[in-house]
Amino acid sequence: MNPAEIQQMLEDKGAIQHGHFKLTSGRHSDLFFQKFRVLEHPRLAQRFGESIAEAFGRHFDVVASPAVGAVVLGFATALAADARFVFAERDGDEMKFRRGFALGPRERTLIVEDVITTGGSAYEVVDLVRKAGAEPIGVGVLIDRGDPAKPQSFGVPVQSLLKLETASWAPEECPLCSDGVALDEPGSRRLKN
Repeated sequence: MNPAEIQQMLEDKGAIQHGHFKLTSGRHSDLFFQKFRVLEHPRLAQRFGESIAEAFGRHFDVVASPAVGAVVLGFATALAADARFVFAERDGDEMKFRRGFALGPRERTLIVEDVITTGGSAYEVVDLVRKAGAEPIGVGVLIDRGDPAKPQSFGVPVQSLLKLETASWAPEECPLCSDGVALDEPGSRRLKN
């Protein structure tokens, strides 16, 4: 799948939404990606997972994803590479492997994320993988909406299926707030400003 095809699928399924949104990162944007509009279709999720696995040559032992948003995509990627799948969950303010999930020493681990804006959750999972003694080999992403002025540096290669340069603002700098546009908080994690 090429980026144009992926963007068209997102548009066709209503995954790209326009308005005034509070992102998981706490930043505000006029664009939101409701990735579950595409991930609710198993064959599309499977194709995305295959594309991410292929981008890393299917050379990894484990896929680790942050819950909840990236679980479907991480599972699809692991399935495509015949790899094991684990996910990290938020426990208070930090991500942890729970439910008996563990990584072995030097296990080659691909971190799979659904959407990256600041990369916070992906950074946390990369750190968890390192702390477990496993080897993070890359970050695979469905949509990278990161700020090109502030590129992410995970210390490993990053491959995104779709890179979209979108505007996002700190709440106190948001022009939509200044214009009185109602704020929508569609994300799964609520942060305090």
